Amino acid sequence: MQILYSLRLPPDVESVPLVRGILRSSMEQLGVDRRCVADVALAVTEACANVITHARGVGHDYEVQVEFDPDACHIRVIDTGDGFDPAAIEQAGDFAESGRGVTLMRALVDDLHFMPRGDGEQSGTMVHLTKRLFLDAGSALKALAVNPDGA
Repeated sequence: MQILYSLRLPPDVESVPLVRGILRSSMEQLGVDRRCVADVALAVTEACANVITHARGVGHDYEVQVEFDPDACHIRVIDTGDGFDPAAIEQAGDFAESGRGVTLMRALVDDLHFMPRGDGEQSGTMVHLTKRLFLDAGSALKALAVNPDGA
């Protein structure tokens, strides 16, 4: 059982609260523990802000892909522009709006990877965050995992 959705947005700071709100709402509806929701929401805020701030290229959207399985949430924030160098951002201490960036994301999620997207037609960078989920009693995600056919 998997739940997947994707958002494609302009690289504008106004899109970050929208991403955070949709992600937070879906996690709450699925019965994810509130501390886990808060960690993921903050990590995604940082990932989106870094893409918007550091990705090069004009007129390119960015994409946020969210995948839930019974044990974890996988989030991919994809820059469809020219990409950015996460090591340079981390080294320079220039971590988006809040000043915590990559270091904070590493502390909030269980796994964090940066991958170039150089696939010929498109370049860019993908930030992949994975967070193990802790579910509330009566979680809809837990119920769907046990009974994926809804019967």
